Amino acid sequence: MKKLELLKKYFGYDSFRPLQEQVIDDVIAGKDLMVVMPTGGGKSMCFQLPALFLDGITLVVSPLIALMKDQVDALRANGIPASYFNSSQDTSQQQELLKELRSGSLKLIYVAPESIGLLNNHLKEIPVSLIAVDEAHCISAWGHDFRPAYTQLAYFKTSFPKANLIALTATADRATRADIKKQLGIQHAKEYVASFDRPNLTLEVRPGNNRLQQIRRFLQKNKDKSGIIYCLSRKTCESLASKITAYGFDAAAYHAGLSHEERENIQETFIKDDLKIVCATIAFGMGIDKSNVRFVLHYNMPKNIEGYYQEIGRAGRDGIDSHALLFHSYADMIQLRKFAEGSGNVEVQIAKLERMKQFAEALTCRRKMLLSYFNEYLDEDCGNCDVCLNKPDFFDATLSAQKALSAIIRTEEKASLNLLIDVLRGAQNAAVIESGFQQIKTYGAGKDISWNDWQQYIVQMINQGLIEIAFHEFNHLKLTPQGKEVLFDGRKVSLAVIPKPEELAAKRAQHTKEELPTEVNRDLYEALRKTRLQLANASNLAPYMIFSDATLKDMATRIPLDDNEFADITGVGSHKHDTYGVAFLKIISGFKDSRTDDFVYREEIIKPKRKKKKGSGPKKDTVMESVELFWDGKTIKDIAEIRGFQPSTIMAHLTKRYESHNDIDLEKLIDGKDYNRMAEDFNKIKDEESLKSIFEHFEGKIDYGTLRIGLTLLKEKKEV
Repeated sequence: MKKLELLKKYFGYDSFRPLQEQVIDDVIAGKDLMVVMPTGGGKSMCFQLPALFLDGITLVVSPLIALMKDQVDALRANGIPASYFNSSQDTSQQQELLKELRSGSLKLIYVAPESIGLLNNHLKEIPVSLIAVDEAHCISAWGHDFRPAYTQLAYFKTSFPKANLIALTATADRATRADIKKQLGIQHAKEYVASFDRPNLTLEVRPGNNRLQQIRRFLQKNKDKSGIIYCLSRKTCESLASKITAYGFDAAAYHAGLSHEERENIQETFIKDDLKIVCATIAFGMGIDKSNVRFVLHYNMPKNIEGYYQEIGRAGRDGIDSHALLFHSYADMIQLRKFAEGSGNVEVQIAKLERMKQFAEALTCRRKMLLSYFNEYLDEDCGNCDVCLNKPDFFDATLSAQKALSAIIRTEEKASLNLLIDVLRGAQNAAVIESGFQQIKTYGAGKDISWNDWQQYIVQMINQGLIEIAFHEFNHLKLTPQGKEVLFDGRKVSLAVIPKPEELAAKRAQHTKEELPTEVNRDLYEALRKTRLQLANASNLAPYMIFSDATLKDMATRIPLDDNEFADITGVGSHKHDTYGVAFLKIISGFKDSRTDDFVYREEIIKPKRKKKKGSGPKKDTVMESVELFWDGKTIKDIAEIRGFQPSTIMAHLTKRYESHNDIDLEKLIDGKDYNRMAEDFNKIKDEESLKSIFEHFEGKIDYGTLRIGLTLLKEKKEV
């Protein structure tokens, strides 16, 4: 079959996204490639579709277990034979996978970098035609999420000489891309860098004052929408999730301190739309492949623009309008600087943190700044960020800009931002004198502008893409092609007048957009969503794996009434057409007079799972419900599944019963090693009543349920 036929049959699309077809052609031709595509840009297609063309198997290195399971489930839902190999599987599951591998029935296999060694000998027995290293920025120390396990992948090119290698990432600047290729031994690989522009994302930044009240108002305006709120610490995640839940929103905390089962449950319920809001640390980031996330909030400022871009990329992957809201504060900067000082590449990490701060305080189009960071340039302002929607006053700053750009050239592009300002203002400090920059023609050319204003103007010029920071060259400032146009070709520059803080805060108002275009029939759309959820629950799939929101909106706009029209809907492949076509066409046929009159929703095609309404029936003692199940011989895990709670909650119930009646054998519920560790440190704990402080004391290695039980037993022992 031809590429477009495969694309339509297995993925339901009629055309490729930008760069996809060129990349796929080169992959099929056997070339090594470096591919940078933003989250939601379709980089997975660049190896998934070629896997169907090539004779052997495609090996995909993926960093998170949850992500590979999600992708494999989606591939199988499309009728593509795929599987994964990682530490979450027991021996029998791994053996079954190896059997499938040897039989040649698989087209793709996903593996974590930590598990690749266990699979090596088996891979040598079968033809490997393509190796795809996903999230490839993890291999580079210049990247924003360096992971040592990725460094073992350098042997791929020698161990599998017949397989071409494709490195893929959503975020990588020039220095990171060069390092990725060097680490993987594909220095001469062709680079494809897709546009980082996500015009459907509204970008907004607010000062972190009264964050909780602001988030509450935001959530009230975005009821029943899926969203992620990123926090800097586990403590903040739990506190925020608790407060949001108390306000009546459906939220849960997610971080590395939770057990594997708890994290897996939260991911699954979020993907399936049973949970609307997740308050998470960055550990949640790469593990979710969900197309209908409508907002991403940052309770704290991220440590760099790469991380920020990747995280906001979780929103609006279906192309529908979504919102990215960032809060920032001085306290965030202090905390993040401490983190940076304790890591490798300290100078680079601090410089990238400064760029993040500059983004948060920007007076120019945020999208233009974001794109220029990744060496992409936008001629016009985006019109869809808070700065564009509340524009500051501008002035003609061409002459001042030319002075700064000329000084960069005359310092041979070897000056940092602070040093450049000193040169422009004619400072006579050691840094200027030692570099000899007091001799250049532009020394002192900007004396009439204050140091702070120069700093703001140069940052704006960086944001506009006239200057770039070479992080891997001691953060020196360099001219871009656009900057050279200003210096040599008379291109005009407008800079924002620097307002007073109170004026800036007053100008930034929240902007909201209508969720559905007017041509979408809202009643039909909601009915289609309901049907999708029923089908997803029946098949134990995430709703978006049935059809994305964008596909449902296409149905609700075009209203297909027969098989041919339904097959033409964006996102409807032949496999999904055959599997779900009858069910959705039955719903759509509920329109009177074909496409014009009001929608009439017919009887449900699948009986939905009934959920108890809050407050219905007599109120039960929730503690005793758990206790009675425990007395009946059920395990903690069993009780948690039966009652729909986290295991830690069940352990809290049992602990509460023990404290009141002493009729639960708590010692059987705690691991001896955990108990001994708590006993050794019991006297060191300053605040015995604060569970969170104790959780932090043990670095999150002992879960909350175990802590409650251990503390109860230790306190009792102390009192005795």
